[in-house]
Amino acid sequence: MSGNLEIRGIERSFGEMPVLDGVDLAVDAGQCVALLGPSGSGKSTLLRIVAGLDDPAAGEVYLDGRLVNGVAPERRRTSLVFQRPRLFPHLDVLDNVAFPLTVSGVRRREARASAARFLELVGLTGLASRRPSTLSGGQEQRVALARALAARPRVLLLDEPFSALDPEVRDDMHTLVRDLRAAVETTVLVVTHDRAEAAALADTVAVLLGGRIIAHDTIDALHTRPSCLALHDFLGGRNAVMGEVVAGRHLSSLGVLDVPWGTPDGRGSLVVRQEALRVAGPGEAWDVAGVVTSTRPHGARHLVQLDCSGAPLALETHLGPSLLGVGDRAHVVVPHEARHVIPDTTHQSPATTAGTAVVAPRRED
Repeated sequence: MSGNLEIRGIERSFGEMPVLDGVDLAVDAGQCVALLGPSGSGKSTLLRIVAGLDDPAAGEVYLDGRLVNGVAPERRRTSLVFQRPRLFPHLDVLDNVAFPLTVSGVRRREARASAARFLELVGLTGLASRRPSTLSGGQEQRVALARALAARPRVLLLDEPFSALDPEVRDDMHTLVRDLRAAVETTVLVVTHDRAEAAALADTVAVLLGGRIIAHDTIDALHTRPSCLALHDFLGGRNAVMGEVVAGRHLSSLGVLDVPWGTPDGRGSLVVRQEALRVAGPGEAWDVAGVVTSTRPHGARHLVQLDCSGAPLALETHLGPSLLGVGDRAHVVVPHEARHVIPDTTHQSPATTAGTAVVAPRRED
């Protein structure tokens, strides 16, 4: 039931404004890829082009190696679930799910029997005779998912279908999608602006910025080894310190920090996720020292901002203001595996530290 999806060089503009500028993306059969980007980045437009509801100005869409440009939506073997369920109010739940089968010529009894099986998959067997107006938002989206899958698509397209749901219900829907993937083995392309949702649903994440896919990898790789500063910033990274890499060490106002093997010499920004940093305990070796300039709640943790010899550094910690307050000096552990350098492509310079205040990090208190 799964198909290979390939998008090549898709371009689309609205008036004089380009939205998609040569988008390339491949989704292997049985995989789930999240298309992640800010609002207005063209994610939904790309999904509509794949579904056949919009036409690109240039580029091609292939399904199982077959060009589907110009093929009617109902003949593409794709199903699209929107943010709003768009159920038929005059039909009960069972007939809503059976609808794509009946319009394709399947006898009503067979269509309803198949629909009942998909309702069982989404956990709504007992609601088959209900009308959509009596359902909760989460139940409506379960019906929409069952209807989409009843059409037996080669590719299931999800256009932020859970963004309007409460967090607890959204988590349940994420679990449901994972269970459905295991049951029906369909290929999934999901659009979202929520990094947590992308991580919960997808095998890999493609980031759409500036009309192009700027990165496509696992969510962990995108967070910890971003290919550019724009990606680091978009994914919520708070730490990027410009410096120089010389023989495997990054030299900056933070001091001298070893970086992973293979990091090329030259100017580059050391990036490290704020979640990876931690405050050293008494007597523990540390890498960077700084003075706390602010601290504020950040979910179940606190976001602490430090001034490290003029370089700002942010970290998340469970230590509250009573234990780590403004003006306190903090010693920070920077795990070696969390260090990543993004080369400075704006200009090339010789491996030199001229003009850089370099302080070797202390290894003990």
